[in-house]
Formats: sequence, C-alpha cells, structure tokens
Amino acid sequence: MNTRWGMFGGSFDPVHYGHLVVAELLRELERLDGVLFIPAWRSPHKSRTRAAGAHRLAMLRLALRGNPALRVSAVELRRGGPSYSIDTVRRLRRRWGRRPTLLLGGDALLDLSKWRESDALLREARVVVFARPGAEAAARRARALGLRYHEVALSSVSSSTLRRMLRRGFSIRYQVPETVRRYIERHSLYGSGAARRSR
Repeated sequence: MNTRWGMFGGSFDPVHYGHLVVAELLRELERLDGVLFIPAWRSPHKSRTRAAGAHRLAMLRLALRGNPALRVSAVELRRGGPSYSIDTVRRLRRRWGRRPTLLLGGDALLDLSKWRESDALLREARVVVFARPGAEAAARRARALGLRYHEVALSSVSSSTLRRMLRRGFSIRYQVPETVRRYIERHSLYGSGAARRSR
C-alpha cells in the first residue's frame, strides 16, 4: 500500500461530529490519504460498551458515507476480546507494508505507560497526538517522546454525554449525523426515551 493512512481507534459508542471533525482535520494537517476508524470490541481502559459491536460498526458506516477518505474497519470487532492497539498496529503494518499513523488523544498519551507494549507501539506506529489548546501536560509529554502534536479545538460533545441525554429522553439532533440519530432511534439504543424526544 503506497498511500498513507491513519488509524483512529475508540469505542465510538456512539460516533459523533467531534470524532469526524478531528479525523478530517488531522488528515489534512498530516497530509494523510485517509483515516481508518477502528471500533474496539472492548477497550482495556474503559468500562464495557453500551451498544453491541454490530451497532457501532453500522453507525460508523452511516456517519462516514460520502467521504472516501474516512473509512471503517472491523478488525478489532472480528478479533474479539480486549482491543490492544499494538495488535492492530502490527496487523496493519503487515498489510500496508509501512508504519501506520496512529491518531492519539492527549489524555490517552498521558496514560500510554499503562498500555500493552507501549514502547513497541511508539516504534511500530507513527504516533500523532491531538489535544485541546492549553493541554500542557500532553504537549510536554509529546515533545519528550518526539511525537507530532496538534492543538485542536475539540468539540464539547462526548459519547458519554450523548448516552446520558438519550437515557433522559433529550434530543441529540445536530450532535451526530442525522443518519446516526435515526439509527439510534430505530434500534432503541442507549435508552427508551430516544424515540420519544429526538424527533
């Protein structure tokens, strides 16, 4: 594979505009040919996901439709078990014949020492860190490790906030793509109040 792609992992439970904006912006800043969204089967660093892998994969496909530079991979969902980034990096490196670019949030960077084979991850992937303006601890850590670093005006939207809103029956319109909002409603994900209040 001669093109340069980034990998963007996470639970995406659910995917929202914040994810999409970050991926597109980093694709441009890093001059990547595209970004591969990789939903985790189970993150070793988070509690269990609320929506099944098949639902999260379907929502990502809906959210990314129409932009060939943003794609989704089910590699971690097919593998099952805890989703360790080093395993995915090695698989993609074999497939692509080059080091993948791993897009990593500043908070994740500060916890990187807890990740499986974190030293190997820094060798086997080209790590690009993004964080909110003023995230000095993440910036210092990225500089110390010699990593690419970008300050990004991240959206205040979070998947956990959206799930909480849906449980309480509030609308999440304009915070996720409309196709994703309708999918959540149709499948009654994240709380029974979604269908009643999000129209």
